[in-house]
Amino acid sequence: MPSPMHDASAKVRVIEGSLDATGLRFAIVVTRFNAFITERLLDGAIDTLVRSGARPEDITVVRAPGSFEIPMVVSQILEAGRFDAVIALGCLIRGDTIHFDLIAGEVSKGIAQLALAFSTPVTFGVITTDTLEQAINRAGAKAGNKGAEAAQAAIEQARLFRALAALRGETEDGSGE
Repeated sequence: MPSPMHDASAKVRVIEGSLDATGLRFAIVVTRFNAFITERLLDGAIDTLVRSGARPEDITVVRAPGSFEIPMVVSQILEAGRFDAVIALGCLIRGDTIHFDLIAGEVSKGIAQLALAFSTPVTFGVITTDTLEQAINRAGAKAGNKGAEAAQAAIEQARLFRALAALRGETEDGSGE
């Protein structure tokens, strides 16, 4: 006999995104600094998007000099309003000075602020590591590919945002009915 809680949870409405990228447009901001790592992140992100149904022509790659510049570039992309999600990819490897800490803090805060300010998902695929070996492991080796994970999150968030817009009675372009 089902419990009363089971009966109640069967009636609960759940809104969530899916991993179907069909028809969605993505911008990927990737840094040139530490390209040995960031190109692997980029490959993982593009592969994930295409395998999930995105057409290659619906993916735009924008190259930023380094991680510090990512929020500035993402801001310009979001202001254009042409994409369903933005994926930020970079790699910071700790050195002997506080430079790593300053950059890591600013890029994460900048991306978070932009994600909150715009109605477009922005995902964080900037890896921060103590060593090159750790970076390699997060860019397709032992720890998976963080670029691919950021792409999956972008797809799911874009679908979730569309579902929430439908809940508000908006059309897919964000205007009212």
